[in-house]
Amino acid sequence: MAGRLNTRLTELLGCEYPVIQTAMGWVADPKLVAATCNAGGFGFLAGATIPPEEMEQRIIETKQLTDKPFGVNFHMYQPNAADIIEMVIRHGVRAVSYSRSPGKAMISQLKDAGVVCMPTVGALKHAVKAVEMGADVVTVQGGEGGGHTGAVPTTILLPQVIDAVDVPVVACGGFKDGAGLVAALAYGAEGIAMGTRFLMTKDSPVPAETLDRYVKVNNPAAVIISRSIDGMPQRMINNELLAQLEKAGPLKRLMMAVSSGLAYRKYTGMSIAQLFRSAIQMRSGGQMTAAQTIMAANAPMVIQKAMVDGKPAEGVLPAGQIAGAIDSLLSCDELINEIVRDAEASLERLCGTRG
Repeated sequence: MAGRLNTRLTELLGCEYPVIQTAMGWVADPKLVAATCNAGGFGFLAGATIPPEEMEQRIIETKQLTDKPFGVNFHMYQPNAADIIEMVIRHGVRAVSYSRSPGKAMISQLKDAGVVCMPTVGALKHAVKAVEMGADVVTVQGGEGGGHTGAVPTTILLPQVIDAVDVPVVACGGFKDGAGLVAALAYGAEGIAMGTRFLMTKDSPVPAETLDRYVKVNNPAAVIISRSIDGMPQRMINNELLAQLEKAGPLKRLMMAVSSGLAYRKYTGMSIAQLFRSAIQMRSGGQMTAAQTIMAANAPMVIQKAMVDGKPAEGVLPAGQIAGAIDSLLSCDELINEIVRDAEASLERLCGTRG
């Protein structure tokens, strides 16, 4: 069976199965990443919500928990991005993932060191641009995915990207099991990436009170898209805080954003001047408005309330729509074994038993 699930992705990343655990802020810690990798998948450590002075220790801790290859996620506009790249190369981290604002020089530095560059995109044009910038793999997140997301469903976006690029493509948004993996492979993808499904595991560091809210959703329609957090579309479970923010005016949201930005500096190393300079640069680049850039600090800080402090009513609950179809918590080992078993059964139904 391992041969059937051996793809260009597993060859590049050195993992047994083409199942990726995405880098969710506050969630993708060394224990979850190691549990994923030890089970045969490939996990990404969330570097964007780790204070710069603690980043290297998290990489070392992950290496102590697994001898399997893993990846690190970060924003290439972080003030400590160059330091993270140096750590990734020095510690032999297999891959990096990132989203907006890629630096071509940084990507070249990583590729020259043999690090697999694997951005996540939510639009066809962004996928093409990412490959032009040097991406080795592209993760395509459809509108079903959690957190910041686009409007195009995975089933439409995925084949468009596969036809447009010549690097391995990973499907993300709406996946939880082996049948989904086989469906993605049938489209031409080389694997699947999941965030919500790994968040909802026994190996997740998310407090029990918050996990309980996820398990009790039981309705994909309750996982909505809102712009009230940072001005950009973000998919999350509807809750008390979100209801308050939807009613709040622009001034109240902006004041909250500035407060969050000051708190978020601990994790990015970004000064107030750098925060506003970044806003100006991204506005001039046409990627985000200045207000959206400032408000972007809202997301990680209000997510922290739920994911770290265990206060699901006071924080944001990012989730893919698939959360409404998950009603139990498995360990990473149980989850990946189940995915592989389900994939084998699906392939047998499609292809028949061969001697």
